[in-house]
Amino acid sequence: NHPQSQEQIGYVSRKKADIQTYARLGFKCGLEIHQQLKTAKKLFCRCPGGIYHEHHDFDAEVIRHMRPTLSELGEYDGTALMEFKTRKNITYRINNKTACTYEIDDTPPFPLNREALDIAIEIALILKTNVVGELHITRKQYLDGSIPTGFQRTAIVGIEGEIPLSSKKVRIIQLSIEEDSCREISDIGHERIYQTDRLGMPLIETVTYPDMLTPDEAAEAAHYIRFLTRSSGKVRTGIGAAREDVNVSVTGGTRVEIKGVAHIRWIPQLTHNEAFRQKALLDIKDILNQRITDPTMWRISHQFITPSQIPGITNIIDKDNLEKYRFVAVNLPQFKGILSFFTQPGKSFSNELSDRLKVIACLEKPNMIHSEAWDTGIDKIPFSDADPNLELNSFKMDFSPISELLKSHEEDAQLIFWGPAEDIKTALDTIEERCQLAITMGVPNETRKSFENGTTIFERVLPGPDRMYPDTDSAPIPIEENKIIGIRKQLPAEVSQCILQMMEWKIPTDAYPFILKRNLFPLIQRIITDFNQPHRFTGILIGQYLKHIEGQIVPASQFDYNRIYELFDFIIKKKLKRDIIKEMLPEVYEHPKMDFDSVLTTIGYRQVPEDEIIENIAVLKEKFLEISKLKDKSAMVLWIMGRLKPMALGNMNLKELRELIEGGQND
Repeated sequence: NHPQSQEQIGYVSRKKADIQTYARLGFKCGLEIHQQLKTAKKLFCRCPGGIYHEHHDFDAEVIRHMRPTLSELGEYDGTALMEFKTRKNITYRINNKTACTYEIDDTPPFPLNREALDIAIEIALILKTNVVGELHITRKQYLDGSIPTGFQRTAIVGIEGEIPLSSKKVRIIQLSIEEDSCREISDIGHERIYQTDRLGMPLIETVTYPDMLTPDEAAEAAHYIRFLTRSSGKVRTGIGAAREDVNVSVTGGTRVEIKGVAHIRWIPQLTHNEAFRQKALLDIKDILNQRITDPTMWRISHQFITPSQIPGITNIIDKDNLEKYRFVAVNLPQFKGILSFFTQPGKSFSNELSDRLKVIACLEKPNMIHSEAWDTGIDKIPFSDADPNLELNSFKMDFSPISELLKSHEEDAQLIFWGPAEDIKTALDTIEERCQLAITMGVPNETRKSFENGTTIFERVLPGPDRMYPDTDSAPIPIEENKIIGIRKQLPAEVSQCILQMMEWKIPTDAYPFILKRNLFPLIQRIITDFNQPHRFTGILIGQYLKHIEGQIVPASQFDYNRIYELFDFIIKKKLKRDIIKEMLPEVYEHPKMDFDSVLTTIGYRQVPEDEIIENIAVLKEKFLEISKLKDKSAMVLWIMGRLKPMALGNMNLKELRELIEGGQND
């Protein structure tokens, strides 16, 4: 979409990018990995953890508003000021089973959950960090409303560790233990709604240095940390249990935080696009600095207009809103060519403005059109069929009358935005502020929300550096050396060692992610050790065959992977051959509570002496020669195996049976 600007900034697609591409950009990336801990209770109260409710399942609502206050340094936090401008009603939906007065700051915190602390220490040791001698609980400002108190209680558990990647080591800054925030239900206009069931659940945050120099390294590090935390067997899994924040910068840019990345597979494309977005913004800054001699004197101008002055506006705005909204035409001096300047695939600098209008001025999209639209015909889409987040980079109209009204010059750009009268001033301030940032900073400090297609939108201003301060409600907690020694003795095998061991066992590499993600390496190890089972067979059964079963079958109740260990134990005690496990496992997975004898009945197993099976080979050979025109030996082997396999399963090793059939053929 707009190839000229892509070429102008030297944009390279993700597929064509290489190490040199990112070196030229000065790409750097760091991670903040959040992982919920599997504890019975929350971190600072005694409400149960791990219980979720439907959006409509709540017993009470609490409404709060953001009001900034001066810090001890006599300053306002930038994020607090931004949130205050939004004039949001923040509503918390509370369920009695999972919330108490602690969450809304009406009760001091209970003593920290020691079960959660022990898990955090264990993972800190796996990360090779230095565990602190005394835990100091602090308050970290959370100003988006996702925590009703306005701050999150957090404490550093370990500092300065490392993880190994395939070609380097990545340094760990710290591991912290903290309480989780609310789940956002919706954020429309001036109304933001949260669910409090997740609030207060214990989680750990692993923070790396910006040591990843390519998007692939960032994804590899995220996977490794995920596998590492799961190796403890004491973390929650499932949607929302683990979330990644990704920090990206390029030479000349600044740290931009991509929040709440839901899937690690998104990271390469997200970080790639963010690097080129920053390069585009730096190029825009250079262009504007050549045109604008004194940025402090730069100002927008505006005029109120009517919908009749915007041909085709009814294609993008519901007719019911035409009378409710005010329409404003804005002139941006010296910005010709900037609004259409490529920033991300399918997006241009105009989106930097429309995103902030949505977040800060609460003008729901579509909220603006501009004079540099791309000709793709989106203006022809009826309003009823339009995407609610429609980006109007392609709404074409003749801006000459608007330009004349605004007394614009040739090198200026224009835009039109709309919204309720009470939001117009905030919107004008937002447009001017973002344009001034383009002139002076290039890349502003901000957090951005991620999408599956690899693009991002503005979420909020990055919090200031002084957002943490001591929690006066919580005393320091000594961490005794004996406690650390005791936990260290019980540490699981390192992820890198597990990978090396699986390589030694000749387990296919495509099985590793499933095994490590589900923390099934200890299960494989136990089966191999306790039952003297072949390494490769066991690894493939669990890493590939079980993965396939999980993708095809929905179990009647939650599946416990220890059932596979019990299945091996059963067939050994029954003196069955292990090949039958592949027939039994789908039934065991689908019906986890069914006893194994019933599973045998279900798959049609019957006990047959090995001699009886072998005796059938000669008979079947003769029959094949009678009925088949094919004289191919391999076809005969397959046909005989197909007839004998149901009888042989569990009674005879299938590989040995095949060898006997093939041996008979050679005779």
